[in-house]
Amino acid sequence: MTAAVARAVRFDRYGDRDVLYVADIDMPAPGEGEVVVEVRAAGINPGEAGIRSGAMHEMFPATFPCGEGSDLAGVVTATGPGVTEFAIGDEVLGFSFRRSSHATHTAVPVDQLVRKPPQLSWEAAGSLYVVGATAYAAVRAVAPQPGETVAVSAAAGGVGSLVVQLLVLREARVLGIAGEGNAEWLRAHGVIPITYGAGLAERLREAAPDGVDAFIDLFGPDYVQLAVDLGVAPQRIDTIISFQKAGEVGAKTEGSTDASTPEVLTEIADLIVSGAVDFDIAATFPLERVADAFEELERRHTHGKIVLLPNGSR
Repeated sequence: MTAAVARAVRFDRYGDRDVLYVADIDMPAPGEGEVVVEVRAAGINPGEAGIRSGAMHEMFPATFPCGEGSDLAGVVTATGPGVTEFAIGDEVLGFSFRRSSHATHTAVPVDQLVRKPPQLSWEAAGSLYVVGATAYAAVRAVAPQPGETVAVSAAAGGVGSLVVQLLVLREARVLGIAGEGNAEWLRAHGVIPITYGAGLAERLREAAPDGVDAFIDLFGPDYVQLAVDLGVAPQRIDTIISFQKAGEVGAKTEGSTDASTPEVLTEIADLIVSGAVDFDIAATFPLERVADAFEELERRHTHGKIVLLPNGSR
């Protein structure tokens, strides 16, 4: 690869993982208020799989050939006109709204980046944005108060594992809905595990005889209906995925776009660095194995983030 060429994930049509490929592209050039980042780590997320498959076409249509990726961390290699916030060689983390982070290099506006704490691993820094902003927004949306009971579906997933920890930090009583295999992790983080499946409503009522005060849905519309059936007020229900159902019942739909700020990113990073919040990395893949990374993600049973390392492990 020459200095004038970068590598990036692309797809030319909607489809399964086999539509993904890695292509040579022109090295990005920074525009006004932008820097180019050599990407050391970039997380992958379910929403990216939804965009690639066409399932999210109405909300997030793709223009082909399409790139992908929002999360990123790396090193600044070039600065554009007017940039004073960062210099070449600075280590940063942040996000792209251009579906461009699954690449060796990408241009990013400086207001979508923060400095990477030295204590934060590349893998964690590069996969923090989507889950961090989503979890922050969802918790803020239901406004938990100390002592209140909050139920969370998909409580041990990438977003869920952060949501439950943020709720515990707010001194809420957290009911984490997940598979039995995640019960030990949930207990270790101050969460009451509730196994999903038949009889879930009864198990939740038994665990919360005085009622559930708020509900965060990270999985699907059945959980929004369950929250209503449990008597949770619509304004105390937030879903990051079940938009149609939320509209039907009056629930909130606050997610990553509602907390996509450098301040939120800095706060989440600081919580991880301080040890107040655990942030697990499940697996890493080179850029060329992006399809394998999504195969692992789409099994929906991985605890922790799956991360691409576009420039190798350093």
